[in-house]
Amino acid sequence: MNLKEIMNEDMKTAMRAKDSVTLDAIRMLKADIKNQEIAIMKELDDEQVLKIIASSIKKRKDSIDQFGKAGRNDLVEKEQREIDSIIKYLPAQLSKDEVVAIVKGVFNDLSDSEKSNFGIVMKNVVSKVAGKADGKLVSEVVKEITGGHN
Repeated sequence: MNLKEIMNEDMKTAMRAKDSVTLDAIRMLKADIKNQEIAIMKELDDEQVLKIIASSIKKRKDSIDQFGKAGRNDLVEKEQREIDSIIKYLPAQLSKDEVVAIVKGVFNDLSDSEKSNFGIVMKNVVSKVAGKADGKLVSEVVKEITGGHN
């Protein structure tokens, strides 16, 4: 069963349980996926769907920051419940220690000229962690390992 089929089943379950938060979150995800499929004129595979899910979670986390600054705790709670409803579709996230180990491994495999190029290091690390680690965490670790070279 692919991710879209799992989402459909979860959507049915949320409807039966009258769980409007989960239902809304899944509907938004499905709409984002459908819009992307229309834009590229082909069906998305699970890897592409995972990127949309990760992007959606990132947007919600940004919203939580903004709502928190504005003192809108009701909206913070709603966004957090939506994140909790859809984060299960992502693969298990790597810990900081695991990310550090991957970055060090990639860093050691690169040539001396590539090690000083933040973009090359990031590209190689991101290809290894693909959806399993937060981009902000990866960026921070790469900056630590490369000595902050940008």
